[in-house]
Amino acid sequence: MVIAFAMLGVAEYVRAEVKLTSAADIIGTWEVTAEAIKYDGEKKALNTTWTFKDGGILDTVAKDPRTETIRVPLKYTVEDGAIVKQSVPGREKFESCVVLRKDTNTMDIKCKFLYFFLTKK
Repeated sequence: MVIAFAMLGVAEYVRAEVKLTSAADIIGTWEVTAEAIKYDGEKKALNTTWTFKDGGILDTVAKDPRTETIRVPLKYTVEDGAIVKQSVPGREKFESCVVLRKDTNTMDIKCKFLYFFLTKK
């Protein structure tokens, strides 16, 4: 039992948050390669890009072979080390997304209900 709790502590440590210092830490185009309900769970592949632009605009582009390309601009900021992005286009509803892992080419984030896995383009 003690070992199980110790392992949980290690798992949580691995998922420690990366604190962003400003929007400059994420500016650019990122391919959202997958989403998942659990960080270490089954991943659903996506064909989506997020472009974080200066001025607080997150340009989202989703491609699906069954439909046309969908482009939706959203608002975002970086607050307290996390990405705060508009969750519903056209409404002032926002969600906070913490960065769990980030290097120059990849970033894993946890938003309210989903984990997203991104690769820098």
